[in-house]
Order: sequence, then C-alpha cells, then structure tokens
Amino acid sequence: MIASARYLMATIGSLTQTHRPPVADPTAAIAGRGVQRWLYTLALLVFAMVVIGGATRLTGSGLSITEWQPIVGTLPPLSDAAWLDAFSKYQQIPQYQTINKGISLDAFKAIFWWEWGHRLLGRLIGVVFLLPFLGFLLRGSIDRPLAWRLSVLFALGGLQGALGWYMVKSGLSVRTDVSQYRLAAHLLAASALMAALLWTAIDIGSVERRRRIRLRTLAKGSTTVASVILALVFLQIGAGALVAGMKAGLAYNTWPLMDGHLVPAGLATMSPVWANAFENATTVQFDHRLTAYVLAALVIWQGVRVRRSADDERMTRSAAALVALVVMQFALGIWTLVSHVPLHLALAHQASAMLVLAAAVWHLHTLVRE
Repeated sequence: MIASARYLMATIGSLTQTHRPPVADPTAAIAGRGVQRWLYTLALLVFAMVVIGGATRLTGSGLSITEWQPIVGTLPPLSDAAWLDAFSKYQQIPQYQTINKGISLDAFKAIFWWEWGHRLLGRLIGVVFLLPFLGFLLRGSIDRPLAWRLSVLFALGGLQGALGWYMVKSGLSVRTDVSQYRLAAHLLAASALMAALLWTAIDIGSVERRRRIRLRTLAKGSTTVASVILALVFLQIGAGALVAGMKAGLAYNTWPLMDGHLVPAGLATMSPVWANAFENATTVQFDHRLTAYVLAALVIWQGVRVRRSADDERMTRSAAALVALVVMQFALGIWTLVSHVPLHLALAHQASAMLVLAAAVWHLHTLVRE
C-alpha cells in the first residue's frame, strides 16, 4: 500500500511537471524587446521621412537636385564651384525657367537643403535598417520567418528610394512639378513600409500575451470593419497625395460647401471619365472630402461597437485612440483648407495622417492577433 501511495505521488508529480508552463528564457525576451525597439525606431524615422518629404514638396524643393547619386550624393556641394555647378544644372529644367527664373544662389541653396536632407534621411534609414539587422541575425535574435519578412521590408525601402527618383525625373524635362501619380505611389510606398514595420514590432511584443489569451466577446464583423478602415486610410493618403500633387487644395477653400454647393459642378468634365478622379482638381478634392466623411463615420461607429462589446482593454483603447486621431485629422483638414493651405498646417495634416495610419494598424492588430 505504501508502494502504491508512492507510485501515485510520483505519477501526480510527473503530470504536474509535464503540464507546467515552460519557463521563459530571459535572454530571448531581452532580444525580442531589442528587435521591437529597433523596428519602432525605424517606423519613427519613416514617419519623419514623410513629414520632411511633405516640406520638400510644399516648399517646391524636390527638383533642386537633378541627379541621383546614391553614394556620391551623400555629400553636399563643398565649394563655391560645386554650388555653381549644382545651380547650373537646376537652371536647365522647366521649373527654373518657368517659375524660379532669376532666383539667387542663396535662394537656390535654401531649396537645395530641403531635398538634400530628405535624401540623406533616406540613406540613414537604410543604414539603421541594415546594420542592426545583420547584428541581430549573427546573434540569433531573429528566426528565419522574421528574417524573411524583414528582408522583404528592406527591399521595400530600396524600392521607395527608386520610386523617389522616378518621381523626381517626371519633373525634369517637360513639367514644372512632379507627376501626381508618381507622388501618390511614393507616399503610399512609404506608408506601407511604416505600417509593416509597426505591425511587425507589435507582433513581437504580443507573443507573450498570446500565450495568456482568453475568450473575448466582440461585435460580429468588427475585424472586417477594422480591415476596411485600414484600407480606407491608405485610400485617403493616396487621395491626399493627388490633392497635393495637383495643388487641388487651393481650388475650393470653403467648407462644407464647394463653390456654394455640396456637389460642385465640373466633377466629370474630362474624357475618359476615369481621368477625372486623377486629373480633375475639382473631382480630386471632392473625392478627398467624401472619403474623409466615410472614414470618420466608420471609425466612430467601430469605436462605439467595440466599446460596447469587447472585454479586452487593448481593443477598446486602440479603438478610442483611432476615433480621437481621426476626429483631430478631420478638424485639421478643414482648418488647413479654409486657411488656404499654409505650410505649417499642411505639414501637421500630413503628419496626423500617418498617426491615423499607425492607430489603424494597432487597432486591427488587437482584433486579429491579440
């Protein structure tokens, strides 16, 4: 009987040991936090890149450097002769001959520094991505699936640089500004890169939480709505790029009416009809406004549904943050419009759009992966 009791105790002990949760490796946890902080830093740098890119566009500086020299171009002109050479090349393009003819060398330097700073930050992002990535790989802090995902993101960053030069080229021969199509592609690629970096960083931070996952109540279709919201945010960012590229924000500077009408005349005057959405300033601004209304209504509706149904604090917090940022962005857009698009408000509006994107990514992640 004593032997039987000992056997029973041994069996219970073995079962307890078998079902005991694995002890977390503190070294792996520290490595995970390091990778996560690195990804958040990269996302912040991409955010800064978008804001500086907006300033470069709004100050008319994007065409001041007429060559793409990824290595040599890291250094600015370092002598009077080098400055005169760069200025001479700028004087050959239509923007100078049509808009800036006769500007001084000092005025040229002012726009040059914006574009040079924008390109330098792009190079810095590449270095901040590549060197830590290789270091984490060598230390084994990144597993193979994550390494492949990050390699794709690095390639997307390289594509972003190529898209930037492709955009600049559109304004060097015939046009006095860049193509709105290429501008939209450039901004959307940057937005996609920032969103992917944030998603990956949040993913790393939520590994431990997934082990403690519990049943949650949530209104039906909330995840689908969150996905639609994220898609609409990207659509609105692209529409904003078209507005900026065509200077359509200066066409109608009243709200809520456009030229005294909710639906202005001249929305479909171009042929083919689809071209109005990309090349008709009236239609481009109208679409940007309409998408803002739809997005704001959907975000507020989602916020109410999640607050009423979700029992997870992260879900309700992310929904509330998204509502707050969208309302702020909506008000900022109106303020920018009726103020005739001053530089500081236009930059704030663009920066706020990226914050809305970050909040939409966070909210969707809490519903899908948490």
